[in-house]
This record gives sequence, structure tokens and C-alpha cells, in this order.
Amino acid sequence: MFFPFYDSTYILVLIGVIVSMMASAKLNATYQRYSAVRSMCGLTGAEAAKRLLNSQGIYDVTIRRVPGSLTDHYDPRSKTVNLSDAVYGSTSIAAIGVAAHECGHAMQDAADYSPLRIRAALVPAANLGSQLAWPLILVGLLLGSGGSGLAFAGIVLFSLAVLFQLVTLPVEYNASHRAVTLLDSTGILAGQEVGQTRSVLNAAALTYVAAAAASILQLLRLLMLFNRRRD
Repeated sequence: MFFPFYDSTYILVLIGVIVSMMASAKLNATYQRYSAVRSMCGLTGAEAAKRLLNSQGIYDVTIRRVPGSLTDHYDPRSKTVNLSDAVYGSTSIAAIGVAAHECGHAMQDAADYSPLRIRAALVPAANLGSQLAWPLILVGLLLGSGGSGLAFAGIVLFSLAVLFQLVTLPVEYNASHRAVTLLDSTGILAGQEVGQTRSVLNAAALTYVAAAAASILQLLRLLMLFNRRRD
């Protein structure tokens, strides 16, 4: 069968889960640690974001407060830097680092950064892949030998979601690099604060790496099972 009740390929899924959990734990621990460290400049995440954007001549991006924890993101469609409750009004090293990272995405947008454009172009395909991949694979399983085509189509769609995650990696690392460099050059953070912020952003980046690795392992498993079924 394409999906037997148990087979040795489940180890790939288990590895992916463990890697993702470790990355998430690392991020939470690092974020909590530096959320308790107040920056010497005394700026809030929102104030730091505004200063960083203005330093780059970016005045058409709005800084907004959004509910939740670690829900921070940049929306290129509305040109908004969206900062979570824990970041918007906090003066901590972690908050300023996260705010700066989202400003890094705004800078990428303003500079027409190619990987960001590619990622944006992949969003519809990645969303389609995430929604339809597993239903197609499962239907292909239920149809038996006659469902190989559907199962393969599901795998192809799943691979689009994996591709999106891979393209996301350079986008996230570049945004963090821009953030740390600018925080240092503008003097918003100084001395060891720069290294502390880098630690927060590196921990956040690891979660993207872990997610991509887990997805690649899942894709590898699907391909192994599909080929086994064909044999």
C-alpha cells in the first residue's frame, strides 16, 4: 500500500518533528531572555521601526499594532509593518530586534529585492499546494492502483509548498542582516546589544530552517512511498 499503517519512513517525519521542536524551544528561550533586557536607547519597537524606516528614506510604510505573540510581519500589499503587542510598545532588546527585522522586509520591498518578489509570486501556488496536496494523496490512496496519478499530483503540489519555504530562507536571513547592520550603524543599539539582537534573530531564522527541513523530509518520504508503490 502507498500508506501502510507503519513503515520505516516514519523516522523521517519524526526527525522533522524533533528538529522543529528544538528550533521552537530555542526561539522561545532566546526571545524570553532578551525580552527582559531593556535597551539603552529606551525606544519602543514601534519607535525604533519608524526611525529605521525614515533613515532609509521610507515614508510610505505604516507601523501598526496587531494582537498576539510573535505575530509580527510585513505586508507588502498594504505596505505595513505589523508589530505584536509584545513588540510594539516594549523597549526590550528582543522587541527592537523583531521590529527591525520586519523593517528589513520593508527595505527589501523598497529595493525590489528579487527573492522577495519570487516568494510573493509563489504564494498562490504554495497556498494551493498546502490545501490540495494531502486530499489528493489520500484520495489516490483510496482509489488503489487507479489513483497513482492523483497521488503524484498531490506530491507535485506539496513540492510547491516546499519550494516556497526554501525561497523564504534567503528572504528571512537577508532581512535579519539588514536589521542588525542598520541598528548598529544608526546607533539605536550599541556594543553587546547588537550581538544580543543577532542572537534573537538567528534563533528566529532557525525556525524557518527547521520548517523547511521537516518539509523536505516529508517530501522525501512521499517520494519513497510512491516509488515503492509503483514497484
